[in-house]
Amino acid sequence: MSDSVRRPRVGHIQFLNCLPIYWGLMRSGALLDVDLHKDTPERLSAALVAGDLDIGPITLVEYLRHADELLLLPDLAVGSDGPVLSVNLISTRPPAELNGRPVALGSTSRTGVLLAQMLLAERYGVDPEYFRCPPDLSQMLMEADAGVLIGDPALRAMYEAPTLGLQVIDLAEAWKEWTGLPMVFAVWAVRKDFAAAHPGLVKDVHEAFQRSRDLALQELDEVAEAGARWEPFDAATLANYFRVLDFSLGERQVAGLREFARRAAERGEVPALPLDGPEFFAG
Repeated sequence: MSDSVRRPRVGHIQFLNCLPIYWGLMRSGALLDVDLHKDTPERLSAALVAGDLDIGPITLVEYLRHADELLLLPDLAVGSDGPVLSVNLISTRPPAELNGRPVALGSTSRTGVLLAQMLLAERYGVDPEYFRCPPDLSQMLMEADAGVLIGDPALRAMYEAPTLGLQVIDLAEAWKEWTGLPMVFAVWAVRKDFAAAHPGLVKDVHEAFQRSRDLALQELDEVAEAGARWEPFDAATLANYFRVLDFSLGERQVAGLREFARRAAERGEVPALPLDGPEFFAG
């Protein structure tokens, strides 16, 4: 590490979608250089905003709400350019028939929830009655006609729902069909104050994450086999899932991020991004 201070406090999403990155961190030994905090996207986002973490993943909505305090780490995100498999609307009826009907929102992702609300309002032209609910499909559908699930519960539900006669709308796929752009669900960011004080540390952590991502992408079948030992999915299912995920943040992904930000700002959910776009760490 470049700067002689305490190890950076770094967040890591404890969902399958970030297993490849964690795998790479373990394989590269970079975990030795950081104080790693594993948790849900919602809690990690709150910790980064509160200053309890220095660097970490943050859901896109929470980044947009606090972009004045944060810098994006270049070329690092969680998203997809088409189906994502793990951000779904599970419904007992077609989306166009959900007007005025109860829709349960899994409480673990503000970005997935807002994406569902955007799509239902603007693409399908419906205004459901939303309520919050733990991310359990059976519980959701006891009280609602549809539910929004993300992460591991959504991936499980995607395979179970069709056998129960339920419709599955992959929200990232619907976004791509609607806008022609990739969907970004989470980004990696650093607090501006920490980046100003310790640019060398931030550079090292950023490069470690990029190396771990690249290493994992070369070994996805091995990552999937390891994950299948403790997850309720077989290795082939996990390998397919990891391959649809997009861990990059290039021009197309930034365009998708900006389009989501524009639509979210129009709804009053987030402040508008500056015209020149999000601020990146340039260490």
